[in-house]
Amino acid sequence: MALPSPPPARVFAELLPAPAPAPAPAPAPSGREVHVSGSAELSAGPDRARVSLRLGSRKEAAGAARSSVARRLEYIAQSARQRGVPEENMTVTEDFSRVENTYQMEAEVCIIFSDFGKMQNVCNLLIEKLGTSVTISPPHFYHTPEAVDTLRRQVCVAAVGNTRRKAQEVCQLFGQSLGKPLLIREEETKEWGGHIDSHLSNSPDSLTLQERIQNATAYASCRVFAVFEIKGKENRRNKLL
Repeated sequence: MALPSPPPARVFAELLPAPAPAPAPAPAPSGREVHVSGSAELSAGPDRARVSLRLGSRKEAAGAARSSVARRLEYIAQSARQRGVPEENMTVTEDFSRVENTYQMEAEVCIIFSDFGKMQNVCNLLIEKLGTSVTISPPHFYHTPEAVDTLRRQVCVAAVGNTRRKAQEVCQLFGQSLGKPLLIREEETKEWGGHIDSHLSNSPDSLTLQERIQNATAYASCRVFAVFEIKGKENRRNKLL
């Protein structure tokens, strides 16, 4: 009697990639994480100030009215240049008109300062030399867009740093070692105070210089959420050695 033929052989195989060498120290087991949130608040004073100077002259002769204003305009520009104000930071607007039987020449000079000490020196000099022939408005302080962007970045980085320090202290409390960040999320940002460049100032003329700077100071806060891995217990033996 012939034996039944054996069933065909079946082979099951699964190809797996070669395991990567374990780093030192070994990665934390899955689920060993610390979840924390942190915040920061920073402020930045204004980095620019605009000063407007107005002057005018009314004469019977058109040339006399023009030359009277031109001489003072040149003195203002020269005084600012000698104290390091770039030419592009000065803007002059002129208006010439006839009033009854006279000619009237009016001009406005807007000067942008990044150095507030230079601003005070220039204004004091012009008041001393030109007197009532020139009207100087109180300075208008503001932030450039670059300064605002810098404040936003700095407060976010500060919040992340505070969050990491908090996570590190929590791990140390339980004798653990903080690992790499797994998630960092910016949850909330706030900005208040200060103002971007504007031709209109809401500050009354009675404010002092320091009060104007304080009113124009910008504030920003940021809150972040972060997840860090926990590498494992601290090596107390190595610390003792």
